[in-house]
Amino acid sequence: MGWYGIFMIVGIVAVGGGWLAYWLWNRKLDQEEAAQPKQYSEQRKKTSSEVSDWAKKMAEFKGPPKRPGSDQKPSNE
Repeated sequence: MGWYGIFMIVGIVAVGGGWLAYWLWNRKLDQEEAAQPKQYSEQRKKTSSEVSDWAKKMAEFKGPPKRPGSDQKPSNE
């Protein structure tokens, strides 16, 4: 095995170690982020409250009054 083979083995080990270190660091950051409570922006809180208010209004909405005789079919059918 010449210099090229040794260089490739060292390079593969170095790159593999770098990827392993990156994966461990990223995993640590993900665990720290999962431990913290989620923080929502003011705009998201405002939009969420507007949507819930709209949903409450729609739940209370009765609709227009029905016309008399609208539940009957026309006689010409």
